[in-house]
Amino acid sequence: MDIGIVAFSGSDGLTPQALGRAVEERGFESLFYTEHTHIPAASTRGDGRPTRAYADTYDPFVALAAVAAVTTTLALGTGVCLVTQRDPIVTAKEVASLDRLSGGRFLFGVGAGWNRLELANHGTDPRTRMALLADRVRAMREIWTADEAEYHGTYVDFDPIWSWPKPVARPHPPVLVGGNGPGAEDRVLAFGDGWLPQCGPLASVEELAGRIAGLRARAADAGRGPVPVTLFAALPDLRDQFEAAGVDRCLFPLSDQDEAKTLEQLDAWAALIRR
Repeated sequence: MDIGIVAFSGSDGLTPQALGRAVEERGFESLFYTEHTHIPAASTRGDGRPTRAYADTYDPFVALAAVAAVTTTLALGTGVCLVTQRDPIVTAKEVASLDRLSGGRFLFGVGAGWNRLELANHGTDPRTRMALLADRVRAMREIWTADEAEYHGTYVDFDPIWSWPKPVARPHPPVLVGGNGPGAEDRVLAFGDGWLPQCGPLASVEELAGRIAGLRARAADAGRGPVPVTLFAALPDLRDQFEAAGVDRCLFPLSDQDEAKTLEQLDAWAALIRR
């Protein structure tokens, strides 16, 4: 099982370049960045936790491009890109550019978003965000794979276009579909290449194992190979249990801290993995 880092990181933490070097030097497989364009001041969470900290995050494509420039083997991911808040043609260009400049190291984690006020500020109706996500990802797949791409969907509609560069990864970077809701597996099978559930909302490791087994059985029935699973915000002490449940990659969550504390945390996780 691969072990990566997901950074809830903004202006108070290490720069992406410094963090990327530190993560790669310690033998981690990947580094993911989260995304929020902004946080409306009136935002609330269902669990009562504060929301302001979510406002201080780097644009993931800018941050990952900086990481790509100073690393050589580290996989680079979005965890997750809020496609429902982005223009799909522009985002397809960013994905292809980052994948090409990194030598094919990009992993495209996508999600529909939880903050309804944030979505609304982008002109997105929260009630239709799942269908919008699906439409935009399908449209981007066409742009990445066709010399003359054309797409006509409910929410995305364009006649033949030209768009280069194309990604290095073939046919395109893996699309990891985020979400834990009852329809998450349906979306993975409909337009994804992997599943990116979040550890926190899961009731137990047993629930995760059952859902992974069910997803892979459905994929096999559809003539697909095993669906890779990346676990977001995984608990480091449970990594062996997650691996037994069928998880292929665990992402340990790293929040903003000063340099010394950040490196101390990474060292502790690296030692844990080696043991």
